[in-house]
Amino acid sequence: MELITTCQTPLGPVTMACSQGGLTGLWFEGQKYFGFTLSQECQPGNSPVFDQTRQWLDIYFSGKKPEFLPPLAPKGTPFRLSVWKALTEIPYGTTVTYKEIAEHIAAKKGVPSMSSQAVGQAVGHNPISIIIPCHRVVGSSGSLTGYAGGIEKKIRLLQLEGTNTSLFFIPRNNPK
Repeated sequence: MELITTCQTPLGPVTMACSQGGLTGLWFEGQKYFGFTLSQECQPGNSPVFDQTRQWLDIYFSGKKPEFLPPLAPKGTPFRLSVWKALTEIPYGTTVTYKEIAEHIAAKKGVPSMSSQAVGQAVGHNPISIIIPCHRVVGSSGSLTGYAGGIEKKIRLLQLEGTNTSLFFIPRNNPK
């Protein structure tokens, strides 16, 4: 059984989901893949996980780096889970490329290479926005691409962390 609730952030409302294991979802209203990992059995409710997540979001949106994570329990394939784990290792206020994540995971697995596109797919399906920081991933060319919550939100999150977003560009074919 999963519980769901909503809360307001400076970037708009988010929906949170949790199970006994921890936070399973955090989606901006209307984002791509909204709620795609929710189980059929979910209901509105409250949980200490939601309280911890709200506290984390309050600290984050005040412009500070939270020194803790709420318990996380994303649901996905082993490959996606490995990509999402790698995202949690990206330091606050920094960016990495899809290629760098692919190289990092390939090295951990002891394989010569890994597809940056496969990593991009996994990053795009991240069910716990903001806390699993997929907004810190950029294209190798410096493009701000691939944020399910929308490019404007990605830019605002990066700016909140002190990232100089003028170093990046938005590809013409990328929907806002």
